[in-house]
Amino acid sequence: MQIQSAYSSGVQGLQSAQSGLTQATIDVAKPTPAQSAAPSESTKDVAQTDKTSALLSANQSLRQAEAATEVIETDSETIGTIINIKV
Repeated sequence: MQIQSAYSSGVQGLQSAQSGLTQATIDVAKPTPAQSAAPSESTKDVAQTDKTSALLSANQSLRQAEAATEVIETDSETIGTIINIKV
């Protein structure tokens, strides 16, 4: 079994967060489906729910990026301490 380094895990977390944020912003920017002359309340609710879900996903990706950044910073501090060099 191979154990991944903390730095690699942090970078992978940042890449995943970036991918999630990209998808969420695409989903927010999508136009709502073409509605008929008399839009029903259910189609408005679905469109609003989709935008809300996309915004929540964007917020989740932001938190994931913050956590990954903390992992990278902690790894850097630990390596710096181990070799007695402040990074």
